[in-house]
Amino acid sequence: MLEENKIIKVFGHRSPDTDATGSAIVWAWFLNEYRKQAAQAYVLGPINKETDFVLETWGVDVPPILEEISEEDLVAITDTNNLDELFSNINDTHILSIIDHHKLSGNLKTSHPPEIVIQPYASTMTVMYNIMNIDVKDFPREIAGLMLSGILSDTLKFRSPTTTEEDKKLAKQLAEQLEINIDDYAEKMFNAKSDISDFSAKELVRMDSKIYDIHGRTMRISVLETTQPEFVLERYDEIVESFPQVREEDEVKNILLFVIDILKEEAILLTPDEETRKIAKEVFHGEGENYVILPGIVSRKKQIIPALLEKLK
Repeated sequence: MLEENKIIKVFGHRSPDTDATGSAIVWAWFLNEYRKQAAQAYVLGPINKETDFVLETWGVDVPPILEEISEEDLVAITDTNNLDELFSNINDTHILSIIDHHKLSGNLKTSHPPEIVIQPYASTMTVMYNIMNIDVKDFPREIAGLMLSGILSDTLKFRSPTTTEEDKKLAKQLAEQLEINIDDYAEKMFNAKSDISDFSAKELVRMDSKIYDIHGRTMRISVLETTQPEFVLERYDEIVESFPQVREEDEVKNILLFVIDILKEEAILLTPDEETRKIAKEVFHGEGENYVILPGIVSRKKQIIPALLEKLK
């Protein structure tokens, strides 16, 4: 049984995107309304412009930033099961649940048997829908809007190879219930995401970024999804000049930043030095002095990371 008067802290991964932020809000809502367990959604850092647009569109407040946790906390984790994307002391807390759609990392430990649901869909929202067993028409409008947004964001409106038929089916049901056009709404989301004017170079490098151990080499793999890649390339010098500082602060050997052109369905990998140019050639068969264009590459989880793991041995 849960300890009385304790509020479950619900949150996703660091560098929160639309799926991580929205899934924390949706799961906290479900715990409060259906399981009658007091819960509060949080984020582990500033949200991006797309997520800000989504929350404003559906009239949902930005969750507070959670700065730290302790062994006294009850927590529910969404959209990740990777210790590297969470608090370093997460294993000291009482983890009640992990709801995710990524591969099993195996570095989280719990003191009690938790609820763990990891399913191979493109969005955590689809996983949650399967768990909640609630008819689409019974979702509050703002919850349905967040769920649709999470699916569209993580699938790049069904362009990503991670997309499943279940993701598409749920998205279309939610859009129909909300009486909105998926194409029009997704375009507004992606246009919001493309506005990077308020972010510093270091913030851009870390905005949608995860640290991986690739055969003993620690790498920060960053993606910037946009409908206007020229906005990123205009800031090329500023961005690559931040790489050494980010590498030192984050204790990583390499930074690979992929600008994902959503409309052309291709990636632009920045190659400012010999080492990244070597990686681009060996792994992705691309060559370029400042950047290389990689047609068909849009997914970090399904394409970029598997290629790095296979080729950088």
